[in-house]
Amino acid sequence: MSLKFYHWPMSRGVTVHWMLEELGVPYETVLLDLRKQEHKTPEFLAINPMGKVPALEHDGAVITEVAAICCYLAEVFPQAGLAVPPGDPARGPYLKWLFFAAGCVEPALVDRLLARPEGPSGALGYGSLEAVLGAITRQLHDSGGPNLLGDRFTAADLLLSSLLRWATAMKILPEAPEIEAWLTRVEARPALQSSIRKNLEAMPQDEPVSEGS
Repeated sequence: MSLKFYHWPMSRGVTVHWMLEELGVPYETVLLDLRKQEHKTPEFLAINPMGKVPALEHDGAVITEVAAICCYLAEVFPQAGLAVPPGDPARGPYLKWLFFAAGCVEPALVDRLLARPEGPSGALGYGSLEAVLGAITRQLHDSGGPNLLGDRFTAADLLLSSLLRWATAMKILPEAPEIEAWLTRVEARPALQSSIRKNLEAMPQDEPVSEGS
């Protein structure tokens, strides 16, 4: 088994890095300096034609897109307890929140960051950022906590909370006490703290680039 992780510490790769730390399995990190356009070389474009990080190679298979990588890793390494297996009643809600993070939460946050006009709510898959945050707040309340699916911490929690931690850092997350309390709980996870430390160590000391690269 081999895991090769293509990454830059100021990119969406931080979510996958955290996921890998949660798994507790060996992996190789290949840092691509986005400032030097190393993600646009012919060699990397053969891995991800979009020229984006993160990307993951696992025993010859290439997986790209953060949500897909997290879902894949959770299922390939079930011993970490981050997936909900087929046949479990929570499987549907688990998949819902994984794809809600990628399909609704991230677009809503990026639109707010870039001050894009939201337009007619029916034309947007997410409706509005307030609607997105309201759905998350209701789920956290109805689950009985401390996570989206109650006692289970899954890849859906990891993916969604990673996006909201970024939004908090960018100061675009509206006040949402229940979500903020959840993020505080998540922050205490040892794997997240390990990921933060390793990314800080790998981060260049000169001018940073956007996490959206």
